[in-house]
Amino acid sequence: MTRGRWISYSTAEMTWLEAHRLLPIGEYHAAFREAFGREDVSAMHLHSLRTRKGWKTGRTGQFEPGQAPANKGKRCAEGTGGRHPNARATQFKKGERTGVAVHLYKPIGTERLSKDGYLERKIHDGMPLQSRWRAVHLIEWEALHGPLPAGCCLKCVDTNKLNTDPSNWELIPKAIVPRLNGGPHKTKLAYDQVAPELRPVVLATAKLEHRARELRRKAVGK
Repeated sequence: MTRGRWISYSTAEMTWLEAHRLLPIGEYHAAFREAFGREDVSAMHLHSLRTRKGWKTGRTGQFEPGQAPANKGKRCAEGTGGRHPNARATQFKKGERTGVAVHLYKPIGTERLSKDGYLERKIHDGMPLQSRWRAVHLIEWEALHGPLPAGCCLKCVDTNKLNTDPSNWELIPKAIVPRLNGGPHKTKLAYDQVAPELRPVVLATAKLEHRARELRRKAVGK
């Protein structure tokens, strides 16, 4: 239909149009105009006709698995570095920060408070993102004693997590952490909740229980 009136097609034209319906719309339109001299018919008219008739072309407009892009193997003009000029104008450059990233950036050495209440320090700008920040008490302790042994962690002695002095952090097996937290059912004294004078007793008891379990495990394994 054009400007309020339907475009009519002769029987011969309809026969040709149905027989060649699988052609891409540009080729379809050009070939039809060449065959019948129909200057009044546009590509959109033929597209609408195919839609009304339910003539399927087998094309979805999407890339199918294994289908190669039309520009595969084609290089951009010389001097573009193999990239389209528009892409080069908007691509990120290594080490460059723009927009919100400029305001959010924190320099190396910045300190912050973690969601668990530990003081953290930014140690690098690399990847992965999670490794950029490290607990200050760990940094200070390892600077004095070396890397943490496998299966161990640090326990805050005075329960003040912001006290990052190495003397305030004791090396303990990770296995006794639940015991220091009061056990899975909170049936035991929790280290952080008892009076300061009782904390050494709670810690020593947890270590003894852990040592006893380890010895029993070794005995069973013999």
